[in-house]
Amino acid sequence: MKVQRLTALLALLVGLAVLAFILAGIPQTGAVPSGPIQSSPIQSGPAQSLAPAPAAPPAIANLSGLPEVKASELPPEARQTLALIARGGPYPYARDDVTFGNFERILPRKASGYYKEYTVRTPGESDRGARRIVAGEAGEKYYTPDHYNSFTFIIESK
Repeated sequence: MKVQRLTALLALLVGLAVLAFILAGIPQTGAVPSGPIQSSPIQSGPAQSLAPAPAAPPAIANLSGLPEVKASELPPEARQTLALIARGGPYPYARDDVTFGNFERILPRKASGYYKEYTVRTPGESDRGARRIVAGEAGEKYYTPDHYNSFTFIIESK
């Protein structure tokens, strides 16, 4: 009987230790700040967002030698696709975010799996259409309006 009590007590202590370990790794919410509380002046006019503005993507050099296009000059559907890529999806087509083979050899040659392709919707098309964005692992992106017959390097930053 004593052995069973000791085993149950030991199991309880181990469980409490595991629970304390788990709780130690969880950030505390609703914590009271230490130090004086500072009030902010009341703003009149439109509400201001406290969220920081999204950072512009870092400038990536065009090492391809291909013509360049500013992201702001792309069709609106291409800019929407760029935003999806930046967010990591979800993508509307099953063939988005899959390996682009670069069989045309227009883009710089890289190891298999380096490039991924994404559909740019074409208004009025019942299928995926011909427009794509191809992204490399280093962050470079290319736009093709004609299903890989030509590419332009996308300049995303200012």
